[in-house]
Amino acid sequence: MKYSTLVEEYRGGVLENVHYGVVCGVNDRGEVIYSSGDDKHVAFLRSAAKPFQAIPVAKRKIDEKFGLTSREAALFTASHRGEAYHMEALESLLAKTGIAEEELLTHPTYPLNDEPKFACLSQGIAKRRLFHNCSGKHLGYLALSKECGYSTDDYYEVEHPAQQEALAAFAELADYPKEQIQLGVDGCGFPVFALPLKHLAIAYSKLACPDLIADEETRQAVIKLTSWMTENPDIVASHHFTCTALLQDPNIIAKGGAMGVYGFALKKERISFALKVIDGSELVWPLVIAEILRQIGYDNRETIQRLEALVPREIKNDNQRVVGEKKAVFALERR
Repeated sequence: MKYSTLVEEYRGGVLENVHYGVVCGVNDRGEVIYSSGDDKHVAFLRSAAKPFQAIPVAKRKIDEKFGLTSREAALFTASHRGEAYHMEALESLLAKTGIAEEELLTHPTYPLNDEPKFACLSQGIAKRRLFHNCSGKHLGYLALSKECGYSTDDYYEVEHPAQQEALAAFAELADYPKEQIQLGVDGCGFPVFALPLKHLAIAYSKLACPDLIADEETRQAVIKLTSWMTENPDIVASHHFTCTALLQDPNIIAKGGAMGVYGFALKKERISFALKVIDGSELVWPLVIAEILRQIGYDNRETIQRLEALVPREIKNDNQRVVGEKKAVFALERR
């Protein structure tokens, strides 16, 4: 397997750390037009699968049936961080759907962001299932199961009809045989898909260019769920995160997952990318994505600047003295 050197980190002029990985870019015909490393690398999507996992929820119009706002529905695609605005929308979801928090499989935890986590600790607030960053996705499947008359005590099992529908929809969008998608179990307990990065990029191209989707119901579901994401970038992640920085650009659909996997697509250019940082780091995503956009000549400089602000190139020590630098060093191969 061929990996590319994506990012190097220097301290005092000495190479201290290297992040290897793979980048794959495809056009709207599913052809690889940019690459760095082996685009056949198989990766688990982790939370980069959430837009596709939300397709059955959007297709059944769960937002309309329960009177949800776009902000609340965006949680079905989100990896939320437990901020106050996340919790307000989640509590509203519980109230409107009639779901009890105890029905969620998600393990009780504290919010991922430091400020709300420290607030819980200082105020003696106990861990909650709702604080889990995947709780929105789980609520979507519970609401879908209640609406469709599916069982709710096993909504997270791969054999569940909602899970099978999501898997079939993803296989269709990825142009990849359903039976060849490798399956595992994600951190939150949901099935998680693995397939070559090229096909993850192809799937993301359908999110940005839904006209490529043959099935009308699936196409309308994708249009709806991507509108939830672009209308509510802060719900999908939160401030100072890559997904939110990218989704602020109305031309981009994007979602990352644990262990360094990321997918994003450009609507106007009809180009999509999938990448995997082999050591699992998410910290270098902004550097890598900004460099991809720069190399393809992306014309929204503001988006690139937002990414660069997330991960400054300068490395500072505890005293805020500049002691090194980090930089993207890969070159995309144009095919």
